[in-house]
Amino acid sequence: MNKKILLIGGAGYIGSILSENFLSKNYKIRCFDSLIYSQKYCIKDLVKEKNYEFILGDIRNYNKIENLLKDITDVVILAGLVGDPITKKYPKESKEINYLALKNFINKCNGKKIEKVIFISTCSNYGLIDGNNIADENYILKPLSDYAKYKVDMENYIMSLKGLVDYSPIVLRFATAFGLSPRMRFDLTVNEFTRDLFLKNNIIIYDANTWRPYCHVNDFARLINIVLESEKKKVNFEIFNAGGDKNNSTKLGITERLKKYFPKLTLSFKDKGNDPRNYRVNFSKVKRVLGFEPKYTIDDGIKEIVVSLKKGKFIDRNKYSDYLGNYKINT
Repeated sequence: MNKKILLIGGAGYIGSILSENFLSKNYKIRCFDSLIYSQKYCIKDLVKEKNYEFILGDIRNYNKIENLLKDITDVVILAGLVGDPITKKYPKESKEINYLALKNFINKCNGKKIEKVIFISTCSNYGLIDGNNIADENYILKPLSDYAKYKVDMENYIMSLKGLVDYSPIVLRFATAFGLSPRMRFDLTVNEFTRDLFLKNNIIIYDANTWRPYCHVNDFARLINIVLESEKKKVNFEIFNAGGDKNNSTKLGITERLKKYFPKLTLSFKDKGNDPRNYRVNFSKVKRVLGFEPKYTIDDGIKEIVVSLKKGKFIDRNKYSDYLGNYKINT
């Protein structure tokens, strides 16, 4: 079956990588994105591809949604204000986009002969985990931000549709992303630390011993492909932690890896920063059910960013500051 995939929010950090991946498999893509981060530059090559269709629009424009689903076989929902800082900065837009508009869109998917709808959620839903506990998919969710709260709300709504819809919904709780992308982000820990040290910026590491899972953007794209190609019975109404055990790390662990590339690095450490999240995540289900394990390590991500920086990319912070992370939006 020839797939025609609708990417909601498909021109972002992960979506632009995913688009390249899909095109390599001869999938047809319809990308719907508002370019809310002024990131038109990241699709300039994609729009030249015959199997790529770009539609500029806002998910909050309910009148535009219906036509998006015509002839679509599968949907991947990436749209939203991504990350705790940006949702805190824009609380109104965060609720409108990340919950109300996406809920409305989900309701439009039924009866359209769609196979699978993949909703991208986050491991941030686990919030703060005490002691040495490691969170599997059944672990209690403790969202600490609007970003995670609306992800949890959407997960709960999607799971409530069992027996009511004719497509198969799947929730992927993404680990913290890292790695190179056409729409680069340097507001993510691995990417940010690497670039700042390359530019010899002073880095203050807050809460260095807090845990977080990490996963390369290329591995995320591969996992989404695995889900799309899996039998429905394997993934129907399932939630998967998306990542791998080898990339569970503390911030201190990341700095130890960075010493290989920056042996003279000097860091400052402080406690009680403005991000209280602390969680390790169990990825055994995605490995057992889908056979997925990440190919890329944190070290791989650091290395490719260093190589790119040495070639002069992403250096001019002032020129590109608004485009190299989720710092502000077009309201």
